[in-house]
Amino acid sequence: MEKKYRAKQASDSLLVGALLSASGGLQDAYTYNIRDEVFANAQTGNIVLLGQNLMLGRWEDALRYLLPLLAFAGGVYMAEVIHTHFHTRGIAMHWRHAVLLVEVGLLFAVGWMPQSLNLPANMLVSFVCAMQVEAFRELEGSSYATTMCIGNLRSAMENLYYWRKTRDDVRRHKASVYLIVIVFFLIGAATGGVLSQYWRERTILLCCPPLLAAFALMLRIRDRRLRFLSLITGAEEDAAVVGEDSSLPTCK
Repeated sequence: MEKKYRAKQASDSLLVGALLSASGGLQDAYTYNIRDEVFANAQTGNIVLLGQNLMLGRWEDALRYLLPLLAFAGGVYMAEVIHTHFHTRGIAMHWRHAVLLVEVGLLFAVGWMPQSLNLPANMLVSFVCAMQVEAFRELEGSSYATTMCIGNLRSAMENLYYWRKTRDDVRRHKASVYLIVIVFFLIGAATGGVLSQYWRERTILLCCPPLLAAFALMLRIRDRRLRFLSLITGAEEDAAVVGEDSSLPTCK
């Protein structure tokens, strides 16, 4: 049973997912409380408010929701650009490591933007959220999201139902994993909501430590895995990196 629960790759582990979800929750609370009540992650809310303001002829307010929406779309596109062009030959980094570094850099910049730059700040946070949700889509082999909860909640309840029906421990474990991710999202959102009253624009800087912790954890797991691959294949670690990225189905 333990093997069924083991993450297939570094980014697939529960601890990484929990760290990313805490950061995602904080980002959403931050933009709503500090940056003109715009949602960084929940683009559905932005689309609703965009349509409402367009119908009422409030063009400036509509733009406030349209631009973060476009930035989110751009973030998804950029994550795939990094995925396509980032090469791991000779290093233990993966393209998702590059995504995390870009996230940290942009969020750090947002923390120093004044209120007069709320619109660009919201666009950058939305861009970061999109990169994260595109790059980290699997948790222990199952689909999930680190920047929103609706899909995770649906999956948790679905697996809970089938566990109660079949008593399948795998279903129970999956339900628990989804609920843990939701709890960490809640913790991040609560932290951001409370501390934003005191730290204001700087609150977003709290996203950097969990993202860097996820980066370090992924790097450690990946380096250990590459050493193992080089041992069992007899190849140098550089060749193991190339082989892992090109031939193993568990590394994307």
